[in-house]
Amino acid sequence: MPQPRVMLVVTGDDFGYCPRRNQGIVDCFQAGGISNVSLLVNACAAKEAADLAKRHNIPIGLHANLSEGIPVCQQASTLTTQRGFFHGKMGFRQALERGQLSMKQVELELRAQVGLFRELTGHLPHHMDGHQHVHVLPGVREVFAQVLSDLRIPFTRVPVEPGQHSGQALPAHLQRFYAQVEKDALDSIPVFTRYGIRWPDVYLGLTTMGRNMSVPNLQRALGHALAAKPSSATTSGGASGPNQPVVTAELMVHPGYPSGPQEGGCGDGPDDFSRSADRQHELSVLRDPALLALYSRERVQLCAFKDI
Repeated sequence: MPQPRVMLVVTGDDFGYCPRRNQGIVDCFQAGGISNVSLLVNACAAKEAADLAKRHNIPIGLHANLSEGIPVCQQASTLTTQRGFFHGKMGFRQALERGQLSMKQVELELRAQVGLFRELTGHLPHHMDGHQHVHVLPGVREVFAQVLSDLRIPFTRVPVEPGQHSGQALPAHLQRFYAQVEKDALDSIPVFTRYGIRWPDVYLGLTTMGRNMSVPNLQRALGHALAAKPSSATTSGGASGPNQPVVTAELMVHPGYPSGPQEGGCGDGPDDFSRSADRQHELSVLRDPALLALYSRERVQLCAFKDI
């Protein structure tokens, strides 16, 4: 097999959200469309997801959740509303800005989620990222890095996407949110570096979510990975030959069959994102033979975090 130019981890996020999302993610993995999954341990179908990963040998990591549903840890009073649910994607960020969140409770919740992951899967996660990118937020990033370092979880995600500002037509509210995610992620790099946490050379996925996912858009995104320089630490002594540097990349995706009206979620029902037809659209694109042919033609090898 020719030397790969890119080792690409294609991560299906939100594994465990509901049985239909689980089935779509498994179908995508079996079709060669994804190579890795990220588990929401507080989601209603997390146990089923962990069992499916074991049955089908799907590489699995932890999608740490501080923003949706019910916490795993009992000591999470500042992280939840009076109804006992997390504050939500924007509510968590607003509470953080107001100084209302206990970082000790963030740490306890992260450790509890790692513990539940281990209980469900039988092992520690090889990678851990944040649902709705909460892991790169100020204050949270330091606690997150400390937990990963303590537990020897080697990999995370740094959502800084090359080409994010190159004219991709996105709604204004998404442009603002993605710009803030990028700023927070850039500010996280020295923190993660100090704790010895690793991440792939290139991150992709913000500009190719939902209806923005297509084979041409993925080809454009992959072009940035193909043009990148590998980090000096990245060599592949296995699939790619000894001491030959290759670019490593992660593509974040959210495939699946849409959740039913009362089906799924993390304790407070499914959200619009999971009920959207966009989930099945992503599933269809990721399984498209034209995309798989593109990977082959450009020497992009799908892999898991343990392979990089």
